[in-house]
Amino acid sequence: MGFATYQLDRTNIASALTGGFASAISVNQNTINLGNQLMFLGVIVLEIPSNVALQRIGPRRWISAQVFIFGVIAALQIFVRNRTGFLLTRSILGLAEAGYIPAAMYTLSTWYTKEALTKRIAVFFFGMFGGSAVSPLLGAGLLKLDGKGGLSGWQWIFLLEGIWSIVASILLISLLPERKLEAPEKTISSDEESVSKSEIWNKATSETISLRIVWKTLTNVYKWPHFLATACVFSTWSPLTTYTPSIIMALGFSRIKANALAAVGSLITLPVIVFFAWLSDTTCKRGLTVMLSIVCYLITLIVLRCLQPHVGKWSRVGLWTAVNGLAVGYHPIHNAWIQVNCKSPAERSIIVMSATAGLMAGTQIFRSDETAEFYPRGLLIMIILAICGLALVALQSCIYYVRNRSNSDSVEEV
Repeated sequence: MGFATYQLDRTNIASALTGGFASAISVNQNTINLGNQLMFLGVIVLEIPSNVALQRIGPRRWISAQVFIFGVIAALQIFVRNRTGFLLTRSILGLAEAGYIPAAMYTLSTWYTKEALTKRIAVFFFGMFGGSAVSPLLGAGLLKLDGKGGLSGWQWIFLLEGIWSIVASILLISLLPERKLEAPEKTISSDEESVSKSEIWNKATSETISLRIVWKTLTNVYKWPHFLATACVFSTWSPLTTYTPSIIMALGFSRIKANALAAVGSLITLPVIVFFAWLSDTTCKRGLTVMLSIVCYLITLIVLRCLQPHVGKWSRVGLWTAVNGLAVGYHPIHNAWIQVNCKSPAERSIIVMSATAGLMAGTQIFRSDETAEFYPRGLLIMIILAICGLALVALQSCIYYVRNRSNSDSVEEV
């Protein structure tokens, strides 16, 4: 619930744009891109400090407070009137959202063992992509309130979805436990001393995020392909979440119908994720599954760029829907692959920053100078990034394979 709410407040600008938000505050598309970039920069800047605060305050109070704060800021966007106000509120929103994803994943790691963590992470990411799917549907409905109470449709979107975040924060502080405590599970070690498996796990998950851990993670060259692949491929999702409703509206559909059609691709994402997760668990080949999902996405990007100028509007809608549906099918599996090969929850938290960095860079892929042509250059950039991500995932698989052969004491999942 918290992740879906987080994603709603982050992506509802896509629906607001179809409701005339940009023209109402007198900004162009490049300013919208800059605002989103500043939002993601704010997330990165406070990512680690946020997780340090989490460990001191506790997940129940800290995560609930985060959701409350970014809900208030999201609602206050109804008062934005100019470029300065827009850039300022997006920056503050990013600072308020900082650390939510790694904080939630860190908290999950304190409740579940490594073997049980992967499935929980997959379920957790359903909130993110579910929120992205619901956002344009809510936008389509809320835009019908245009003019009610003296507010524009885009103001109703920001106001009501911000209020929902505040309600969600109250539910979180009421229902979210601090930590799962399990009965000790005794095993006998070689020196015949009793050791609790849960005690060992809880000790590992209680490790603080120190500068030493940060430096060790960033200098671990064996996992750089993970970081870079995440940034490359995930960056291509950023322009899709912001501009797909506007693209469909530009094809001749009403703003309400454009938002409803944009939701279809995001809804397709959910069964796509389930399929690739099932395939990953069945084959136990995470790297190959990630590569297959990226290949499927890459094919749809190439087909869209090649065929888009030569087909009608409904065919274009179908192509954009397919791209949106396959855009992030790889991400939960790739993330789970990273998680099970991490040595500590602290390392897991830091890895999330690479995805945010990718989203920040991706905000500039679709530029205003090619809006009329439906972003042929932007699509080419996305194709190149997907190819780079595919190559990096293949390299990471090779690294794990070689390391497993040379070090039988520490087997990493390929």
